[in-house]
Amino acid sequence: MSAALLATGLRYAPAAILDDLGIAVIRTWLRDTWGAWSRTHRRIVIASGLSAVQERCVLAHELEHVYADDADCSNPLARVRQEQRADLEASRKLIAISDLAEVAQWAGDPHTAARELCVTERLLEVRLNDLRGEGWPWRPQDGSRIAG
Repeated sequence: MSAALLATGLRYAPAAILDDLGIAVIRTWLRDTWGAWSRTHRRIVIASGLSAVQERCVLAHELEHVYADDADCSNPLARVRQEQRADLEASRKLIAISDLAEVAQWAGDPHTAARELCVTERLLEVRLNDLRGEGWPWRPQDGSRIAG
């Protein structure tokens, strides 16, 4: 098994995993999305001109579609669920709790934290929502899950 497949957090490299899986990544102009997985053609198309962080996040998201063997979905509700699942799983791999805990000790805002974690602010928000109630900074506290 490739070391890239086992890494998480700052060491997580979705481009290397896609390469190991033989999934082609095509960069081109896209009008209304940053990326898409084509199960039929076994390739990922991503928007040209993305920053390195944006590309890493898009590839992680699309890789989750690959793992789930997602196909084009005409059902809007099912499509939303696929997208939410891909975001959640990508955020879990891109943002290890140990990395988040380290950055949370000094970063004063989510923008700084996202930059240090090499993720978009949106995927940081997805990860923080996944961990809601756990006392992470930049999030309103709803009270304790145990006492609360």
